[in-house]
Amino acid sequence: MTQNAPRTAIISVSSHVIRGTVGNRASAFALEALGFPVWSMPTVVLPWHPGHGPSTRMTFPDDMFEKAVDDLVAAPWIGEVRAVMTGYFGSPAQPAVMARLIRRLREVNPALVYLCDPVMGDFNGLYVPQATAEAIRDHLMPLATIATPNRFEFGWLTGRTFESNTEMAGAAGDLGVETLVVTSAFPMMAKSTGTLLLSGKAALLAEHRLVEKAPNGLGDLFSALFLAQRLRGPDEEALRLATASVLEVLQKTVQQQADELVLESAQESLARPLASVSLRHLVVP
Repeated sequence: MTQNAPRTAIISVSSHVIRGTVGNRASAFALEALGFPVWSMPTVVLPWHPGHGPSTRMTFPDDMFEKAVDDLVAAPWIGEVRAVMTGYFGSPAQPAVMARLIRRLREVNPALVYLCDPVMGDFNGLYVPQATAEAIRDHLMPLATIATPNRFEFGWLTGRTFESNTEMAGAAGDLGVETLVVTSAFPMMAKSTGTLLLSGKAALLAEHRLVEKAPNGLGDLFSALFLAQRLRGPDEEALRLATASVLEVLQKTVQQQADELVLESAQESLARPLASVSLRHLVVP
């Protein structure tokens, strides 16, 4: 893309950590590495990911967060924005405020792409307040072009439990999004991990060997990479490239025995991944 091309910016809304590569630290880095200007908006600030232990949680009063969004709504550069992605929210009030911004952006650019990564929980249950999860479901999911839940989050959003990829494909229409990408899907190969893309009547499973001791931030990284590649090409290629990039970054992180994703030394993997990823077209009802 050219430097002054219109409508090229992406707004990325999520948590910010001072040390580490989760939330917006992962998302914004990946988007910028692929050539997209990023408007990075934090929802909460933490010294490090909670998985590393307790730390001070710096939050924004809801009225201050809303005023910052008001500034964005009225910004003279709003026409630059081509896409929005949201991740972790720090309060139940924030998703409704973001929904207002997305609707305003669509008035300016009807082709705006919005990716909702409903960061709310894992197989241990919700790790955000239920009111925050409900706000994401009620205010943001109806606006999403793309959603990237993990399997637990997909089940929570639809009120279902899943035993197969076929069952997930059958429930995809419940969310009403154009493109649904479910991470932690059911792999077909032993000791592997899968990501299931559901769009229209198509179901595509990306698989690679499971890498043990993975640090946090992979979901944030995948969502950003998938969005960037989706803005450039079709779903299938976006899935392949995003999955391959995440695998390479993960492998390099494990090789270096790092406790955070080594994005700074894996930029070539973000832009031009070489890792092999298995893609299977699934037959679903």
